[in-house]
Amino acid sequence: MLTSRLEHDFLGERAIPANVYYGIQTLRALENFNITGIPLKSEPLFVQALGYVKKAAALANRDMGVLDPGIADCIVRACDRVIAGELDDQFLTDMIQGGAGTSVNMNANEVIANVALELMDKPKGQYEFCHPNNHVNCSQSTNDAYPTAFRIALNNKLVSYSQALGELADAFAEKGEEFQNVLKMGRTQLQDAVPMSMGDEFKAFATNLREELLRIQDSRNLISEINMGATAIGTRVNAPAGYGEKVTEYLRDVTGLELVLAGDLIEATYDTGAYVQLSGVLKRTAVKLSKICNDLRLLSSGPRAGLFEINLPPLQPGSSIMPGKVNPVVPEVVNQTAFYVIGADLTVTMAAEAGQLQLNVMEPVISFALFTSISYLTRACHTLREKCVVGITANTEHAEKLVRNSIGIVTQLNPVLGYETSAEIAKEALRTGKNVYDIAVTERQLLTQAKWDEIFTFENLIRPHFIQ
Repeated sequence: MLTSRLEHDFLGERAIPANVYYGIQTLRALENFNITGIPLKSEPLFVQALGYVKKAAALANRDMGVLDPGIADCIVRACDRVIAGELDDQFLTDMIQGGAGTSVNMNANEVIANVALELMDKPKGQYEFCHPNNHVNCSQSTNDAYPTAFRIALNNKLVSYSQALGELADAFAEKGEEFQNVLKMGRTQLQDAVPMSMGDEFKAFATNLREELLRIQDSRNLISEINMGATAIGTRVNAPAGYGEKVTEYLRDVTGLELVLAGDLIEATYDTGAYVQLSGVLKRTAVKLSKICNDLRLLSSGPRAGLFEINLPPLQPGSSIMPGKVNPVVPEVVNQTAFYVIGADLTVTMAAEAGQLQLNVMEPVISFALFTSISYLTRACHTLREKCVVGITANTEHAEKLVRNSIGIVTQLNPVLGYETSAEIAKEALRTGKNVYDIAVTERQLLTQAKWDEIFTFENLIRPHFIQ
């Protein structure tokens, strides 16, 4: 039994393992690009999207009379297997590579061609019957096939990310309802400010994250513009008239996405602005998540020498030397995830800027940065919700005690006593350690008990209304 087969390209001849579906150009890529150690199959939605692109191209080429219907049918059937995920293990090229994605495109072309040959009852490598370039890549270039597949994969990947982010926002909103009647001190610049409801604090976290869902949808709309039919640089060389419109129509059908053919294919072939915007949205969300996690760590700090207004679920011992210590490990890991995403945004920015003339050859690192950022943020959202937010409890009595003893409540007296008098009370409280009530009501008798009670009702502290 043969253990290898010979394939050739214009650089020469190589032996390919007989049992694999990829061919000589994929083999060369495996030898040349060992950068991340992360193969294309680690992004199954990208592999699936390549299947969609090649299927739509075969159907369009068949309709336009440039591809034999029998060959087109076998290519379509092979693509269906790629789309179903049956051949993921054959997509092995490194996620970061030279050549503007040519190795990824050829990996797909070779796998699909060899699966199609099997469907024709032909041996792998008998490319005269179904050729990776002549048939599977018909009317295409890497420069339109790769970015189109990338955009389809991004669109689909953002669906699960949006769901994870939305569920996290919902978890914060549910805690907001649970904590609505918990009185706590609001703080600015880490100093006591004015009282508020802990529920409102958590609802604000939810609102903060829900804003990002709108920005993600905006980005999805941008990356729904594709350049299929542009071929090499946007001039449509080697593609029949009307092919770009026809293949885009088929892509809408097979993917279910509202894909749009770019109006200027030359511009669309080199422009990576949509990726920069999407990366910026991911960075913005990462910054927000990290800020929220900073807050959770502060609010749970202590337990005796910190704020200790909330309890995070205890997940694991926090020290190898300090008994009983429990760390806020989930907010910490989300912080670190955010740092990675923020750094990846710079990678996307530099790669987009590095494009020259009619093509940006740095798109592979853009794809790697965006795919990893979306994956990491999706997992971070799930982890933060499941391992932290849903299990947060409030230290209600302690939080209210901090409010009652705070100097910050003197702000509520401004409309009644004026800023200068209120400032004097605050200064005395800070100097002597006395509380505001004792100074304003008991010692100076600036307020009656009834007036104090009117000003400092729970409802007026969390929903202030003007009192004179």
